Amino acid sequence: MTTANTATAAPPATVRLRSLVAEIRETVNRGLPPEPTAYMVAERLLPHLGQPDLLTAAQCEGDPTCYRQHVLHAEHDGSFSVVALVWLPGQCTPVHDHVSWCVTGVDRGEEHERRYRLVPHGGTSRLVATGDVVNPAGTVAAFAPPGDIHLVRNAGTGTAVSLHVYGADIARLGTSIRRVYDLPADR
Repeated sequence: MTTANTATAAPPATVRLRSLVAEIRETVNRGLPPEPTAYMVAERLLPHLGQPDLLTAAQCEGDPTCYRQHVLHAEHDGSFSVVALVWLPGQCTPVHDHVSWCVTGVDRGEEHERRYRLVPHGGTSRLVATGDVVNPAGTVAAFAPPGDIHLVRNAGTGTAVSLHVYGADIARLGTSIRRVYDLPADR
């Protein structure tokens, strides 16, 4: 299983990143349920993707041993966090779900995602693949638990960088992963 290498300190934010955080804060502070909040945050994230002034070079550095998580912002009240994930070719997550609503946006490269559904199987459970999605640069996805089980990987030949916004304090939690699934699964 590959786990993220977490950067411990939030690097200085660019002007664009500070603007994005303000837009996310405004959306989250509306107090809507998780699913509409995620979709609205996705709309806020989309125009910032692929812009050269969004992330610093340090925020795009990978790790040869596993995908790398750079915590860019954690809201003081714990209501949301912004994270950059850097994926070198071949790196992937385990099959997992999340602690909160989540928005992902691919800034560069592309991410391959396999989505799963948990189904009863005899006296236990099994994961059934429900779809494979390729998310190229400039795409966003939004979801809220339950129904957020997936595996993400970089199947390309170059580095992929994505921004993830979570409805939780990832700086405190260390990860957005609620549960890793070690069950029989469609591959």
